[in-house]
Amino acid sequence: MNKQKTIEIVRVTHLRGPNMWTYRPVIEAWVDIGELEDYPSNTLPGFTDRLCAWLPSLVEHECSPGVRGGFLQRLHEGTWAAHILEHVCLELQNLGGMRTGFGKARETSKRGVYKVAFRTRQPDVGRRALELGRGLLLAAINDTAFDMPGAVAELQDMVDSLCLGPSTAHIVDAATARNIPHLRLTAGNLVQLGYGKAQRRIWTAETDQTSAIAEEIASDKDMTKRLLQACGVPVPQGLLVQSAAEAWEAAQSIGTPVAIKPLDGNHGRGVSLDLCKQVEIESAFALAQREGRSQSVIVEAFIYGDEHRLLVVGKDVIAVAKGEALWLIGDGVHTIDELTNQQINSDPRRGDGEDFPLNRVRPRESEEVVLELARVGLDADAIPMAGRRVLMSRNGNVALDVTETVHPTVAHAAALAVRAVGLDIAGVDMILEDCARPMGSQRAAVVEVNASPGLLFHIKPANGPGQPVGKAIIAHLFASQHSGRIPVVGITGSQKTGRIARLVAWLVHISGKHVGLACSEGLYLDSRRVDSGDNTHWEAGERILINRSVEAAVFENTCATILGQGLAYDKCDVGVVTDIGWSPALQHFDVLDEEQCFKVTRTQIDVILPSGTAVINAVASQAQELADLCDGAVIFYARDGDHPVLVRHRSAGHKTVFLRDDAVVLAGPQQEVVLLRLRQLKPAKAEQPEMVMAAVAAAWALGITPELIAAGLRTFESNPQKAPY
Repeated sequence: MNKQKTIEIVRVTHLRGPNMWTYRPVIEAWVDIGELEDYPSNTLPGFTDRLCAWLPSLVEHECSPGVRGGFLQRLHEGTWAAHILEHVCLELQNLGGMRTGFGKARETSKRGVYKVAFRTRQPDVGRRALELGRGLLLAAINDTAFDMPGAVAELQDMVDSLCLGPSTAHIVDAATARNIPHLRLTAGNLVQLGYGKAQRRIWTAETDQTSAIAEEIASDKDMTKRLLQACGVPVPQGLLVQSAAEAWEAAQSIGTPVAIKPLDGNHGRGVSLDLCKQVEIESAFALAQREGRSQSVIVEAFIYGDEHRLLVVGKDVIAVAKGEALWLIGDGVHTIDELTNQQINSDPRRGDGEDFPLNRVRPRESEEVVLELARVGLDADAIPMAGRRVLMSRNGNVALDVTETVHPTVAHAAALAVRAVGLDIAGVDMILEDCARPMGSQRAAVVEVNASPGLLFHIKPANGPGQPVGKAIIAHLFASQHSGRIPVVGITGSQKTGRIARLVAWLVHISGKHVGLACSEGLYLDSRRVDSGDNTHWEAGERILINRSVEAAVFENTCATILGQGLAYDKCDVGVVTDIGWSPALQHFDVLDEEQCFKVTRTQIDVILPSGTAVINAVASQAQELADLCDGAVIFYARDGDHPVLVRHRSAGHKTVFLRDDAVVLAGPQQEVVLLRLRQLKPAKAEQPEMVMAAVAAAWALGITPELIAAGLRTFESNPQKAPY
């Protein structure tokens, strides 16, 4: 019997920010494929067929051929286990409900050992996909069993519990489309959009503009009704009661039929409609009291019509969904419970969790359904006669998008209701005969205003593509010209980068901005050092970016940081590269020379915004190659103003910084500014002209005036032990 082949996972790293592989977080795994180095896929009998039987969706992977089925082509031609593992991990995440698409596999200096990198939106899911992917791949290679349904179910459970909910993810995707960065602040759905002072925060459909007072008002249905009535918004007549007897008396006073709901409920929980009989009203009172926190219950006139949910963002109605009463039809054979599963719960829109716009109906567990059935003498075990229509639920089935047909007067009433309560985002429940008709021509009323409204049935309605809810929420939070960004400067290399970072931060600080700085000499907020240790790690960068007082941020990024963690920011305004910066310590990452280190260093250039600037030492190896990679402008600096790189760059109409007769010169295509002479500075600065020029060029790129830059150079204290900064 042949010995089974194996794959060893040597090292796993989660790169949380832009890295040498891509702009997004990835899992980087070092894998040792052992003797499989001598066995590409086309030499393994039956392997490709077994793999594709488990993962038929691999046909969608284009891979290097760039066409559908491209990866399968590579399998048939012959490719290695590490490359296959990359694609398997991606597809397992896709099947688990977390869409990903980027991956790479590269050889290391050790035979049979590869670096495999693949995109992940949640590191625990990515790590588990790697483990399961290894198991699946080995099973396909060695022709052994593998529980594919179990693996997918496990990943689906992880995605449901660990990833952003679909509504929050929809908003985050809209932010990404606007080039607005985001940071997930908790394991839940609290997300920061933007950086520093420019940030906003969301918690699904709540924002940092959502008033706590308005939320409390919305949860008190009686208070909400009184406010709406005062503003001229039509509401049903109602009374507040505290006992079943009072509920029956109120119903007689108002006139049946009535609706009964909790005083402080939401999302339709505990609501009973179209009640006429005393026993129905008393039972509905008990249900409403159980569903609410308060002992008080609202009894109000029942209005005939269809339930509608209008989503208001800011001052505008963004989406409108219509609800329908939920019925089933008896067949004389099956019970209500069985018919519910056959006719209602089989709808793919129904399920448990946030991925489904409609909930499953449970006739034995849902008190609203139990009461509705009891009204006609049925229960979950009853067998209705063939053809009999049985009403299961009158509300909570909102799924049909009718946004395009809503009448302006209906939208106006919903928006007015939200303003009266004081919410910035709300769901308004209205009963309407026809949302396309004017309010005054029909029986219509606002029955609830809900804070933190559900978004999914607007995003994924039963009909049509859905409404751009996320786009509307982002437009509400950020004006069209704002991206939620603050000026960010990143500095990479090995030539006094920590001191350069401090000097740049000082120059930005004296220009009038509150500055956050994370570097090897500490973590600083304005002139206060809050941590004296090495702060070139990702967590330190996050501390800067989540701080609401920070108006500009400066980061020192070592090659080890980029290789081991990724950058703390997604994009920057200025990226400084002093040199390629290879050192023997990088051998730990299998980066063995400057040529390999170039691929790491370029990460700092790759993340520069199109409106930003690269600041590059002209004498660094491959300086021009780095400049060619930049999407924005480039400023070269060097001691010698006649350096060929500077001469070519300036003749092409670009900016340079250099020394002339001991003076720092800022040179544009048509003019020069002599900043100051190095002898005017303290020796610690005067003896490090490259450090000074790098910082000067970065400040110049940020629009700081030469006069202010010169003043900052004179006042900067190089020794961190002496400096307040």
